[in-house]
Amino acid sequence: MKNIILVGMPSCGKSTVGVVLAKTMNKGFVDTDILIQQAEKKTLQEIIDEYGNDYFHRVEERELLAFDGKNYVVATGGSAIYFDRAMEKFRENGIIVYLQVSLDTVLERLSNIRTRGVTLEKGQTLEDLYAQRVPLYEKHADIVIKGDGLTVEEVVEQIIRKTEA
Repeated sequence: MKNIILVGMPSCGKSTVGVVLAKTMNKGFVDTDILIQQAEKKTLQEIIDEYGNDYFHRVEERELLAFDGKNYVVATGGSAIYFDRAMEKFRENGIIVYLQVSLDTVLERLSNIRTRGVTLEKGQTLEDLYAQRVPLYEKHADIVIKGDGLTVEEVVEQIIRKTEA
């Protein structure tokens, strides 16, 4: 009863796909961004605005490492792949699935970048963030699903086919 860990850029569909995948596969569902918000009693953006990216990343890593569920679909925050220890822990009882979408798709979908809780460094663009994160998603992924142009159901079908193979 392995977990399925979804990683990818903000707006790639981790949360949306995760809920449908969990229902389809009869698994629990957790969104680690919500775990962070519950632990801090603030939205992601409030945490970043009040305490900065470094603090946010410490909280995120703590919550990722604390998760101990079995038979779950886990939608991680886009920056989860910065934490090697967390990714290794997830891999011990799970399959890491990278929901890959193009930069154009991210730019098209992510209209609320300043309120969404995305950790951008001063002067960093979304294009810079994409270039920085894609190699990390690829490094940690057991499976890559190319999501551009697919419906949620088509992505879910591909994940099921590739994780049950």
